[in-house]
Amino acid sequence: MGVTGSVGKQLAPRLAGIAPGLTASFVREALHRAIKGVGPLPPAASAADKQLAEQHGNVDKAVHEVIENHVRYAGAQGFVTNIGGLVTAAVTIPTNITGLALIQTRMIAGIVHLRGYDLDDPRVRNAILVTVLGEDSVAKMVKKRKLPAPPMALATAPLHDASLDAIISTEVASDLITKVAGKRLAITVGRRVPVVGGLVGMGADGYLTWKIGRYADREFLPRAAR
Repeated sequence: MGVTGSVGKQLAPRLAGIAPGLTASFVREALHRAIKGVGPLPPAASAADKQLAEQHGNVDKAVHEVIENHVRYAGAQGFVTNIGGLVTAAVTIPTNITGLALIQTRMIAGIVHLRGYDLDDPRVRNAILVTVLGEDSVAKMVKKRKLPAPPMALATAPLHDASLDAIISTEVASDLITKVAGKRLAITVGRRVPVVGGLVGMGADGYLTWKIGRYADREFLPRAAR
């Protein structure tokens, strides 16, 4: 684990105390709002279908557009929430976590919709949340038997295992807190000009979202012909 990840692990419990709403429940709420739409963002399926129409029915191209759009969203929110110093960390870190949770789950939901999965299926929703953890983390959790299978296998399991809901939500909340907290402190310690932190945050959030999008693209194979 790198310095940023180590710092994030140390700060995660403290952040949970600062913002008690950053728990398993907030992850589920972010996913729900991502799928159903929130504010100026339309539902994930509607946005994905729009991209599919613009790409003349080419699912793979539509998936790539969904990823690129959400990378831009992540970069923009990363810039806004990472401007400031340690004084504002108690406010900006929770905001950044919530923003990333919403943007990344919405992106994955759009991808799985385009690949023929039902976004109302609890198995699919769990698979979306697991994908947020990233390929490396998922592989480690499966190896340690903390997860029974990778995302696509969860989405296509014969039955929904309700006991996984809380486990997955808690892991995703902890993972997001760790990543954002570590990144935030590294940015603050290593800079003197506030806008530099915003630029670094924009790049970090955008790159992380791109990696997760590419993982979702590879992981969720088509379920039905369009």
